[in-house]
Amino acid sequence: MDAEIGDAMRTLYFLLPGTGGKYVCGGLFAELRAMDLAQQVCDAAIVTYRQREKDMLFLDEVLQQSNLKDVIFVISWGFDVPKLAARLRGQNVVYHAHSAEYGFSLPSRIPIITVSRNTLGYWGQRAPQSLLYHLPNQISDEFEDRGASRDIDVLVQARKSSRYLLYDLIPELKKHCTVYVVDSFVDDLASLFNRARVYLYDSAEYWALQSVTEGFGLQPMEAIACGCSVFSSVNHGLSDYLDPGFNCAKIAGYSRDFDVQRILAAVQEGRSPSPANTATTQPPDTVLDSLLRPHRAAAIRQRWQVIVPELNAFFDHLGRSPQPIPEWTPWRLAAWRAEGAIAKLRKKLKR
Repeated sequence: MDAEIGDAMRTLYFLLPGTGGKYVCGGLFAELRAMDLAQQVCDAAIVTYRQREKDMLFLDEVLQQSNLKDVIFVISWGFDVPKLAARLRGQNVVYHAHSAEYGFSLPSRIPIITVSRNTLGYWGQRAPQSLLYHLPNQISDEFEDRGASRDIDVLVQARKSSRYLLYDLIPELKKHCTVYVVDSFVDDLASLFNRARVYLYDSAEYWALQSVTEGFGLQPMEAIACGCSVFSSVNHGLSDYLDPGFNCAKIAGYSRDFDVQRILAAVQEGRSPSPANTATTQPPDTVLDSLLRPHRAAAIRQRWQVIVPELNAFFDHLGRSPQPIPEWTPWRLAAWRAEGAIAKLRKKLKR
């Protein structure tokens, strides 16, 4: 860490309900990676608020401290955000937004950092007076094609998978090739991806049932990085980087038979690659490099180097109690709609 930069910046406190047990998930790991990279730009630490953990700060004790003006609280845990924002009223708070469509609003004094452009666009409309930033999730260097032999034709993770994928498509594929369904936590996902020729991911149904969005969708990008041909849904944050026909294929393509035909073709290509093969589910090296580069550590660290000083400048400004831009309240929007309707009516009457 650059000492001069670090000494001038506030400490970032990344708030998490816990870091183990029931809180272990892709979103947790993404937040921990973001904090690790932030630590290379300024002081940063984890603060838990539900589960007390050894050698970690706990929010109840932190809020008793007297120097909280030197701290920025980073909140991120979906459904907990409204309560945390209310509890931290008067403090310096940033929302690190993964998924969208939770339904809550935030005051413009809380800047928002989004992990995908899909989520950025959501908050650009919902919070037009707020500071907004885009900080992509990190793809760790362990996710790369190791050139190993691949003994799995088709890999699927059961979690978030659609009923169609699990109960219709997979049983049919098992008649023709080796299919491996993962239904538990995997310590070394990169090694598993390096064993697979094709990876299937279909999360649209899952997120529709949850009524929130796929914030980023790490697994398809991680699989692509490891050399898998990827068949995926392209919902929400996945649309940031998935490009059907160029770096992936769209799963659930009208009929099961058409899916089976395309997937088996990709499996065969993986078994015996040929220059004559025209399958496009696995991108060439140049496309792969341009896809992954913004998500590697160096690129994200560079973004933190811009975002952190801007956040500090904003909270310096906020401390001077400036007059904020009026926000779009429901009453104001209703009044503007009424004004527009009246103006149109007057125009018609003048004709």
